[in-house]
Amino acid sequence: MRSLYIQLLNAKSDFFKMEAAGGITLVIAAIVALVIANSPLAFLYNHILNEVHFGIDIPGMHLNKSVLHWVNDGLMVIFFFLVGLEIKRELIRGQLAGFEKALLPTVAAIGGMAVPALIFWLINKETPATLSGWAIPSATDIAFALGVLALLGSRAPVSLKVLLTAIAVIDDLGAIIIIAIFYSHGLNILSLVVAGLALAALIILNRMNVGRISVYLFFSLILWLGVLESGVHATIAGVLAALCVPLHVRKRPDYSPSMVLEKRLHTVVAFAILPIFAFANAGVSFQGLSLHSLFDPVTLGIICGLFIGKQIGIFAVLFTMIKLKLSPRPVETTWVQIYGMSVLCGIGFTMSLFIGTLAYQNAMLQAEVRLGVMVGSLLSAFLGYMILRFAKRADTPASRYD
Repeated sequence: MRSLYIQLLNAKSDFFKMEAAGGITLVIAAIVALVIANSPLAFLYNHILNEVHFGIDIPGMHLNKSVLHWVNDGLMVIFFFLVGLEIKRELIRGQLAGFEKALLPTVAAIGGMAVPALIFWLINKETPATLSGWAIPSATDIAFALGVLALLGSRAPVSLKVLLTAIAVIDDLGAIIIIAIFYSHGLNILSLVVAGLALAALIILNRMNVGRISVYLFFSLILWLGVLESGVHATIAGVLAALCVPLHVRKRPDYSPSMVLEKRLHTVVAFAILPIFAFANAGVSFQGLSLHSLFDPVTLGIICGLFIGKQIGIFAVLFTMIKLKLSPRPVETTWVQIYGMSVLCGIGFTMSLFIGTLAYQNAMLQAEVRLGVMVGSLLSAFLGYMILRFAKRADTPASRYD
């Protein structure tokens, strides 16, 4: 068990390093996409993503989708699988294990999702056709946010990084629930049955405490194929499959299938899958855009939701919970640092763009989503960095309740 504990500690250290470096890679991929989308190569960029199709044939199923579709519904399943592994680890052995640990980040994440959604709704309530994007500004990009914190070095206390990570994990869980409930359409019963049988097999394997990873991956693939054709968004399959992978095996106390998969997937997700997703979804053409474009309801709703709603929702909850002595303040942090971290949670890049692809099919609205997400995220990144860069450090560790 001691060996497994050391694995968990090493995983958390690797997690921070990987997410920080991955955030930088993510930014580079987005910049490259922007440059190409506004160059003579823009036609080729859009043609490959939207017009080039390829498929796979398996018994009883023929899949033929665009490159963009495969990126968003295929590669991103691996990202959501990793998110599911992280959520499970945090709930069982990490920062969300136990009521007291989970209370503060959970309530803060809920506030950080509700206020941006409300702001988006208030701005778009006169245009019902755009209201389906209400969840877009509710997400936090953990890789991007931790990347900014990494630039601050020791100026950002470890406890602040842990709090941001915990909030972002709950945020991801909330986004997954939202996608499952509000962005699933046209259910196919037969495909749902196939997915249900695969999920049942995964649960049985978990209950039998099977430790062979290949078996879980096999049934996870079947689950994904079933969900892909069911009308429920395919990324949900990744999360459900991940929750079935055991964190420990009774016969091998020092072996964790979940931790092994998490460690292997971090590099792939941080340096390949997320940059590919960013490259495929961040290419906004500036042609025809003006200052007035920032005030289109969708764009403005996303900018205000991310930049204003996130910081208000999260910081107000943290301040209230701590002052009412319902939860302790993170050690070695000041209120200014906590506020700066709340601002950084307004970086919604990956998940916000992803929800945007589900909310709107119209190309013009998708362009407005990309513009709003990038502006809101950049404003949050810049202000959050500046606040934390010049914030005074705590002279002494915070008291248990402050």
